[in-house]
Amino acid sequence: MIGVVIPAHNEELCLEACLLSVLAATAHPLLAAERVEIVVVLDTCCDESRAIAERHAVTVIEVQARSVGVARAAGAQYLIDADARWLACTDADSIVPLDWLAAQLAHGADAVCGVVEVDDWSEHGAMVRQRYEAAYMDQDGHRHIHGANLGMTRTAYVQAGGFPAMRCHEDVHLVQALQASGANIAWSRSVRVRTSARMAFKAQGGFGSYLLSLAASLEGGAA
Repeated sequence: MIGVVIPAHNEELCLEACLLSVLAATAHPLLAAERVEIVVVLDTCCDESRAIAERHAVTVIEVQARSVGVARAAGAQYLIDADARWLACTDADSIVPLDWLAAQLAHGADAVCGVVEVDDWSEHGAMVRQRYEAAYMDQDGHRHIHGANLGMTRTAYVQAGGFPAMRCHEDVHLVQALQASGANIAWSRSVRVRTSARMAFKAQGGFGSYLLSLAASLEGGAA
């Protein structure tokens, strides 16, 4: 069985589209009809996220942590207990392609770190986009780590100690632990996810914070 973990904190505006994309990816013919279980981990939600998730064929669990690391770990543990052989992670503000799971598994690696594409740059100036794209390595062998596009075997995840209980950078710490454990990691541009560049982001210190830091550095340079 393949498992997918999606943490969500008040994601009523994005969650529907995310779930539809992941559900579509579960039907890819290269998965040979292997069962895929999707776990949405609601973390301290007070909006319509639960109602949205419950409209779909997914499992919903709840935590009260305001910590994406705690949420991802809870979802991963649920799937491990359900005997998942592969754990895939994305974010509630992201859209995965039809071949997302198939592309991860095709590498035959212990873990796969994919790339992300920003879905809409309208909340940022053109210079922020240019600076971001100039620094981003959209190629095989990149070293970017995104919780929105990450997958690994259950064995590799357990050996690395799982997601730490951190409010941000839990994905980076897990991948570093995977490297330290000797895991074979595929750094692939063929595994792609579209993600949000919204300024009203949920995880302080994450992708949204990075984009704001680029904007701040440009303003500082202008000053």
